[in-house]
Amino acid sequence: MGIFDALQVAGFPAVHPRTHFVLRLKGTRGDAGRHMLTFRWINPQGNELWQSAGELQLEAGQHTVFDSVFEMDLPVIAVIDLPLDIGGQYTMHVDLDATPVSQISLFVGGPAATIPTIGLMS
Repeated sequence: MGIFDALQVAGFPAVHPRTHFVLRLKGTRGDAGRHMLTFRWINPQGNELWQSAGELQLEAGQHTVFDSVFEMDLPVIAVIDLPLDIGGQYTMHVDLDATPVSQISLFVGGPAATIPTIGLMS
């Protein structure tokens, strides 16, 4: 996600397989310790369709003369099969220690509404 912001499906419900969601966490020595990372997939109506949480244990490493500029850089790659139940704008919410840190939206289109045709009578 992030490379594209929209997709089209043939019908609902659907699953968009193997979506890669890449997140880059940055921190300092003071951020070392245990943290909870949570992903929540929300549909256009505000319903949560999927959630996953995991614990991160960050270690600061050895002290150096560069401690004042020490920065942690932790890439997180989640491979997710995204459930899609209706057309519209979906949002992936990312929380760290129950605090929102990021969100990204994806617009999902589906089949065009069927328009009834009116037959001509002779």
